[in-house]
Parts: sequence; structure tokens; C-alpha cells
Amino acid sequence: MINKVYCMSSYLALRYIEREDMDFYPGLRHQKMLPVDSLDKIYIHTANDIDEGIATQLKRYAGVKKGLLLSGGMDSAIVASYLEKGTDAYTFRFLGGNIYNNELKRAEYYAEQNKLNLHYVDINWKNTVEKYLDMVMREKSSPVHSIEPQIAKAAFQAKADGVKLMLIGDGSDCVFGGMNQLLGEDWDIEGFMERYIFVKPEDVLKDFESMRYVFERYNADGGKFDFLKFMDEVFTVESYNSYYNAFKTADMDYFDPYANMKMADPLDLSRIRNGESKYLIRELFAKKYPNIDVPEKIPMPRPVDEYFNEWQGPKRPEFKENLDMERFTGNQKWQLYCLERFLNLYEPD
Repeated sequence: MINKVYCMSSYLALRYIEREDMDFYPGLRHQKMLPVDSLDKIYIHTANDIDEGIATQLKRYAGVKKGLLLSGGMDSAIVASYLEKGTDAYTFRFLGGNIYNNELKRAEYYAEQNKLNLHYVDINWKNTVEKYLDMVMREKSSPVHSIEPQIAKAAFQAKADGVKLMLIGDGSDCVFGGMNQLLGEDWDIEGFMERYIFVKPEDVLKDFESMRYVFERYNADGGKFDFLKFMDEVFTVESYNSYYNAFKTADMDYFDPYANMKMADPLDLSRIRNGESKYLIRELFAKKYPNIDVPEKIPMPRPVDEYFNEWQGPKRPEFKENLDMERFTGNQKWQLYCLERFLNLYEPD
């Protein structure tokens, strides 16, 4: 079914097209990868279970030339510790300034400690956004997350180096309680919608559809909102699909050992709310790297604030006029820009 208004609204609110039967334009079919079925998952009680789970899974790929998308955070650093010396690792380096230097230094440390062959994936507007954005949007048949062009760039670079399988650590946040702000309190539906929705469609579009129905699925009797189930079923789809689409664009296979895991016990929300997000991952990281402090959660570097510092906002007729761009974050500006650019691809002014 073609419904541009619905698709614009869904992308802005949720960062993906929630209904599988909806598309922007005739001939398009948006990509949507679902998480691994629970029956196929490795159930985790302890940090040692994670350790064994990663090691066991990676044995399946012995002899395959692997690469690693290595950041300054815990998740990819842990994966790095299982890899053969000389394995190619790829870390993002922003060419527009020194804003990510600390993360870069940590990635360099992990590569050195594990004797990995570190490659820099240099990102800026011209060689990353301009070169890869339209490509990943056409592959997905929808606008995309701000990390997708640079992941695609890394994938193409690794492919040119002969890498056959790229390893990532994205699923750890979803599985082990990494989204500490969203897990930070017991929500009602109104509060969670206010906190979660990325860009409110009604704030920026002349015509829009409400995405409230998605949240209503998780609204239990008595007004208690099941935010854990929402995260498990909605957030994971949005998160996993960004990587799926970027690697698919480059025709590169990838593997996330955390995505095949599931907590066997309920998340200890009190620990997360007292500063121990991903407490099992923290424990395993401390065993792998006893000589450095456990880093706090580090989002993938994406310099959207720098990209859109002087951007005046969308001009297409679907958007409200004279939007005050000062009220939007860099990530929100990315979504507005990306949506407008996507519409221009298929419906030029």
C-alpha cells in the first residue's frame, strides 16, 4: 500500500517504517530485518556465559577472513579479544575536528592490545554523506539512520581489503540493558512517548499520521507501560536494521554475536538505574582489560551537529514553513534533511 504521509510520520517518530505493508512510492519495498527468534538464542546468566557464547559462535567462522568494526566502547572491544592477531579492524575518524579523539584513542588501545591491524575510516560530509547517503536510501527504499552512510563506507573499505565477514557489537545495548536513559524509570505511555519519539511528525509536517498505535500495544491495564517489551520488539528492529541495510548495500556479510543472546534472568533495573548499565558486559570488559577503566556508553561517532550547524531546514511543501531549527538537535536535523533528500530522489520538485 502506498501512503507517503504514513511513511514520513513513521520514519520521523520511530526512525523506520513500522508497517510492512506501507511504502512511500509505487515500485518501492522498504527493507525490514527482524531480530533472531528467541528459540535460537543463547541464554545468558553471567558474564562468563557471554564469554563462552562469543567464543563458541566465532568458532563457526574459523578460516574466514574477518574484520571488526571497532569503536572506543566496551562491546566491540570485547569482541576484539577473541580475534586472531593481524585481524583487520576499522574505526571511524572524523576529519572535521578533534571531537572524537578520546574514543579514537581507546579504539587504538584495543587494537594494540589485541595485535589487530587497525584501519581508519575517515568520515566527513563529502566523502561519506554525499557519496553514500543516496545509495543506502535506495537500498532501503526509505530514509535512513545517520550511521548508515558511514557503516556502508566502512563495509566497502573492508571489502576492498578482502574481508569476507565483518563483526560488530551493536546488539549488546539491546540485550544487556545499555539504554540506561530509557530504562531509567517506570514509564506511563505519555511519558515514554515524549521521551522516545525522535521527531514528532505533527511538529514538522503539514499532513501527518499519529504513531501512538505502536505504543498502545505495550500499554497494560492500570496505565503501566511495558517499556521492556517495547525495547525488545520495537527498538531492536530500528537498531538492527541500520546495520543490516548498510552492509547489504555493500554486499558484505556481517555477524553480531550479541544479537544471538538473551538474558535468562530479568534485567536488574536497580543496578542500571544506579550507574551500572550493561553490568554483565562491564564485568566481562574488566576481565578482558584489567588495566583500564570501564568506559561509559559511547554512541557511534556521527558528527551531525557539525554537519547541520548552519542548515536552514527543509523547504519541500510537505514540511511546515519557517521551522525554528534552533529547537532541533543534530540527530533530529539529520532526519529532516534525510527525509527531504529521500523525497527529492523519487519526487523532485
